Amino acid sequence: MARPVNLEQHRQRRLQIIDAALTCFAASGFDGASTAAICRTAGIGSGTFFHYFPTKVDVMVAILELGADETAEFFRSQAGQKDAVEVLLAYADHEADNAQDTRAGGFLRAVVVATSHERVATALTEHQRRVRSELTPWVTRAREQGRIRTDLSAERTISWLLALIDGFGSQVADWSPFDARRERNVLRETIRRFLAP
Repeated sequence: MARPVNLEQHRQRRLQIIDAALTCFAASGFDGASTAAICRTAGIGSGTFFHYFPTKVDVMVAILELGADETAEFFRSQAGQKDAVEVLLAYADHEADNAQDTRAGGFLRAVVVATSHERVATALTEHQRRVRSELTPWVTRAREQGRIRTDLSAERTISWLLALIDGFGSQVADWSPFDARRERNVLRETIRRFLAP
């Protein structure tokens, strides 16, 4: 008779592997991070890794899916907010806070390399689609409240918001003197000015 699965223990072990993989991808790049290194970092055997993830592409996809889920959770947490502009600024803060993780730059570089795998590219596209979907009602509400510029469509406004936020991330990934903690408020102020009516 098979043992019953402890769902919480299963979830925690999966997250442990994801966190170890993120660390390895950040340190060694996608191609340089081996499943053996991920197992060592997670403190597990290879059998355990392969039980959860058949390949390192699968664990990269899982990291991107988890990121999309965390973004959706952030926006769910804002549901009661009245000031749509503050929600947009809070999202920028949320992303800037994520960029303060010492692994962020290396991981972003690893993602770029990993997009040569179709499943990773698809997961990244889906992540971006979900972010746009979450931003759309807040940008629309801010426009209706007369709180942001209306000379650009909501879609173009979102594209520029993401260009600013993603540009911040690319500086973290590509230019080591760029300090996400120090520059966080500059990102917020830049977005506030961009959005101003």
